[in-house]
Amino acid sequence: MTSDLLAPLDLAFWNIESERHPMHLGALGVFSAHSPTAGAHAADLLAARAAAVPGLRMRIRDVWQPLAFGAAAREPVFDFDPLQHVRLHAPTDDFQAVAGRLMERPLERGRPPWEAHVLPGADGVSFAVLFKFHHALADGLRALTLAAAILDPMDLPERRPRPAEPARGLLPDVRKLPGLVRGALSDVGRALDIGTSVALSTLGTTLAPNTTGAFTSDGSGTRRTAGVVIDLDDVHRVRKAVGGTVNDVLIAVVAGALRRWLDERGDGSEGVTPRALIPVSKRRPRTAQPPGNRLSGYLVRLPVHDPDPVRRLAAVRTAMDRNKDAGPDRGAGAVALLADHVPPLGHRLGGPLVSQAARLWFDILVTSVPLPGLGLKLGGNPVTAVFPYAPLAPGQSLAVAVSTYRGAVHYGLVADAESVPDLDLLAAAFATEAETLLGVCDR
Repeated sequence: MTSDLLAPLDLAFWNIESERHPMHLGALGVFSAHSPTAGAHAADLLAARAAAVPGLRMRIRDVWQPLAFGAAAREPVFDFDPLQHVRLHAPTDDFQAVAGRLMERPLERGRPPWEAHVLPGADGVSFAVLFKFHHALADGLRALTLAAAILDPMDLPERRPRPAEPARGLLPDVRKLPGLVRGALSDVGRALDIGTSVALSTLGTTLAPNTTGAFTSDGSGTRRTAGVVIDLDDVHRVRKAVGGTVNDVLIAVVAGALRRWLDERGDGSEGVTPRALIPVSKRRPRTAQPPGNRLSGYLVRLPVHDPDPVRRLAAVRTAMDRNKDAGPDRGAGAVALLADHVPPLGHRLGGPLVSQAARLWFDILVTSVPLPGLGLKLGGNPVTAVFPYAPLAPGQSLAVAVSTYRGAVHYGLVADAESVPDLDLLAAAFATEAETLLGVCDR
């Protein structure tokens, strides 16, 4: 194993983290247990397997060398102890409550930044595993790859071997400096093009204030999580009846759920159109190696104000089509691409300022996390549900992640516990909104 520099966006994630706003991804897998001791056995398996996965032995350290001053790099830990990362907890009858408390704790930065928390079920017939991966270590696709490496092997179709990717060294080859200079000049032009696109898309629309404070938070550092499961077949029925893509329907469910939640808590939804950031991966699944975030995003005004579910879906579809036509390199959502054009020291010094600007850019994150269609198991115990969790940006009260797994859609909600004490009410609104859209199809 060798050291390699963090990609620019990974470095940005590493530097914008704070004690109250940790930058880790999460996924709560719920398993059907074959025996009351299945949870303890699962913890033993995870620890044993983690020791053999190179990507889980990598920590992140600062780099203060010429041409990489202020950067950070992944490097192997040779005295890696998996028991520092895999933890068995006491039995619980509420996996989500425990997951919320664990999600608010930052990962220890001196160690490989990941954890697996095994939660035995008090009923003896289930257990859960909460995986946490720092966003600088892995994006959603890479986190899935790392987690799959310590679950039971899956029967995957054989792939042709691909040439090994060279590690990004700490110092560039001096023979490549002329090319690097030409590339840097090209990067400047590219950065100006992206920046202009972002600015033009932002002026007059994206910075318009919301009429509710429900999506803002002073940042208590506390977290609550909730999970919602809806039938994927129902989503397809809505798509076929009303139009749009599966993703359009899933985003429309978010908009409708937020409307119901605001009305039920007494805030009111009239005139409310929160800006949702929809991340878009710039990497294909087969390019998960080497690790490194490559993200852009679409910025969409959620039609929370509209009382009609069909019109809400139509509005989401129109906004998403407009973003797709422009492409992920254009528009306000493309601001993440500017990370590639910032020098390492700029990320280190500007990270805290950038993190505080998130509330000026978007109000809520709505992200999709890929999962395999094949069944996941641990110690022979099958996964029955997977709830993804996204990091919560400073100034924001809520983040939504969604995955599809074995014929079901799983929404994972993460909220600031003090700003959103009624997260269960919002979770119930998701289920009600899905039923409402389905009812429209049955008319």
